[in-house]
Amino acid sequence: MCSDHGYQCIPLRPISDEAAVEILDFLQVFTTDFEIRYGEHIRRYYDERSRHNIVRSNPYVATDDPPF
Repeated sequence: MCSDHGYQCIPLRPISDEAAVEILDFLQVFTTDFEIRYGEHIRRYYDERSRHNIVRSNPYVATDDPPF
């Protein structure tokens, strides 16, 4: 699990299979509840930042010079 050099491993103590499933279930419920409660905040955050990444070009530039 910690063989990927780009991933910083946190040493964890061994746990039982049942404990691993219970923790996973808790995290999934927590994440779902968090997204339900703060989803609008999260969407707004990403929407505001994505607007800065949109390339806006002016397709009509009025010039008196011919293109060639």
